[in-house]
Amino acid sequence: MARLSLRPGHPVRRWRPYVAVGAVAAAAGLMFSASAQLARGDEGRHPENLAQLVESESDRVERLGAQVDELQAQIDRLGADASSGEGTDPDLARRESVVSGSAPVTGPGLTVTLDDAPASSQSIPGVHADDLVVHQQDLQHVINALWAGGAEAMTLQGERVTSTSAFRCSGNILLLHGKVFSPPYVVEAVGDPERLQAALDASEGVQTYLDYVDWVALGWAQEPSTRLELPAYAGSTELQHATVPEGTDVFS
Repeated sequence: MARLSLRPGHPVRRWRPYVAVGAVAAAAGLMFSASAQLARGDEGRHPENLAQLVESESDRVERLGAQVDELQAQIDRLGADASSGEGTDPDLARRESVVSGSAPVTGPGLTVTLDDAPASSQSIPGVHADDLVVHQQDLQHVINALWAGGAEAMTLQGERVTSTSAFRCSGNILLLHGKVFSPPYVVEAVGDPERLQAALDASEGVQTYLDYVDWVALGWAQEPSTRLELPAYAGSTELQHATVPEGTDVFS
């Protein structure tokens, strides 16, 4: 087997791979060292593992929970002060709750019932279909008369009537507080029964309705009571829409 001759001046260059590997290792070492230094300098900002992250978030939740508890305590104190009525006139507060409908009312009063005429009234000469049903203005006349007679509180079909209540009749049905009612229509008012009765007698609109009671037998009944129980208003008391009478100068 022939041997390779090593001629002077031409050494085999086997040292270069070792030099290259050493250079790469040195560079990698520098990179890992720099990364470690950066990580040590950033310890105060982000957790380095899941356990630290959980601990950090738990501490944050605990702090927020303490803030919530403090705010809830403030709300409870304010609510207690409001319910205690400190600094307010108890009688005035009671009257306001009655007027707004936020409190139930019990007392003497008057019950008025209106109803459509019987079917047999259709045979009366000169009668039209509109003559045989209770209209919206009929209920308005009764309710306005009862307020004028000193009613403290009132219900229509068991629904508490407030300053923001609005009802509408369509045919022979009544729409009130998002509910639909059919006759007979029952109005209950708490107040002095005699004054309430006198107010009904003095109302021209009510007297016109009574003329139709005599003519086509529209339903009408009045019943004084020593004790009526009217519920509180269960809906929203926020005013959504309002108008002023035509010709009224609201800026004067």
